[in-house]
This record gives sequence, C-alpha cells and structure tokens, in this order.
Amino acid sequence: MNTLSNQTSKWLAAFAAMLVTIVISGCATSNNMPAPVTAPLAAHDYLIGPGDSVNIVVWRNPEVSSLITVRPDGKITTPLVEDVVAIGKTSTELARDIEKALEKFIQQPVVTVIVTGFIGPYQEQIRVIGQAARPQALPYREGMSLMDVLISVGGITEFASGNKANIIRTVDGKQQKLSVRLNDLIKDGDISANVQVRPGDILVIPQSFF
Repeated sequence: MNTLSNQTSKWLAAFAAMLVTIVISGCATSNNMPAPVTAPLAAHDYLIGPGDSVNIVVWRNPEVSSLITVRPDGKITTPLVEDVVAIGKTSTELARDIEKALEKFIQQPVVTVIVTGFIGPYQEQIRVIGQAARPQALPYREGMSLMDVLISVGGITEFASGNKANIIRTVDGKQQKLSVRLNDLIKDGDISANVQVRPGDILVIPQSFF
C-alpha cells in the first residue's frame, strides 16, 4: 500500500510540475507576441469643404432655414448671417457658430446642420494621377481602401505599370512614398495588395515602357 501511495505521490508531483511549465511557457509567449501589422485607424470626422451642400435647419424658425452650397472661399451666407466660415469644420461645429451669430436676432436659437453633398476640404481629397481610366480627385470616406479608389476611377489603362505605382503621403509635414501593387490587386485578385488610404493621399500610376 505504501509503495502504491508513493507512486501516486510521485505521479501527482510530476503532473503538477508539467502544469507549471506549461503556464510559464504560455505567459512567456503572450508577452512576446508580434505587434500588429497595422495600427487601428482613429475615427475620422467629416470636415466640410468648398462645393459641399449644407442644409441649415433653425428650430421653429423656417424663415431663416436654408439649403446652401459652400462657396469656393469656404464661407456660407444664410438669412441673418453673413460670411460664416464653413470649410474645415464638422457639421456640429458649424451649427454652434451659426447659433452664436443668430443670438443677436433669435432668443436661444437651436440649429442643426446636415451635409447633403460631399466633396470635403481639398487637403483631404484623394488624388489619382497618371494612367488611371479617369484621373480625378475623390472625397475621402471613412475606411476607404485602395480598391475603393480604383473602382471610383474606373481602374487603370492598358498602358499602366500598375505594380510600379506609388502613394505619396504627407506625415508630420514630410512626404513618404509607399509602393503599391495595382496589377496584383486588379488582375490577380490578390487582396493582400489592398491597403487603406489616408486623407490627402496621392496615387501616382506610371506608364509602362516596353
């Protein structure tokens, strides 16, 4: 009986030691996991730009409510309010500015601004130049990817050197050149070639030289 008890004790001790080893190994592994390839994107609030349509609703005052297009100089003029800067502001920020201006004429005005046309500030537009089917500037949208950009411009031309394309991106006032693989994405369906774009990116698609 004592022999059996000793064997059981030894087996339990060995099992406990094995568990400790597994736990320690697991902790060591979790502390040394590789960093994520891409950091999550910060939330991006839409900023009003020239050419955007904004619907200004003043509660209980329909006579001063209006649908207006932001002028090229980035300002708007509404009934009772002249030359309010709209460019570079969110709809909420613009609503508060209009409320402040209307306080001279209306007691405790409540304003809601609804953006109904989206162009955005020039500095946030995605520009596509070179051998795109329809080179153009596109308004940036939350979560926009390289594939979304290519769909919007109709893809690339037969003369494009897609795998030699670059994204020019400004970070902290400095320009960076990022290589992208358009041929792999469009022709081969390689989703790993699809990358997220950022406000203000410039996609340059060079011509292929035979």
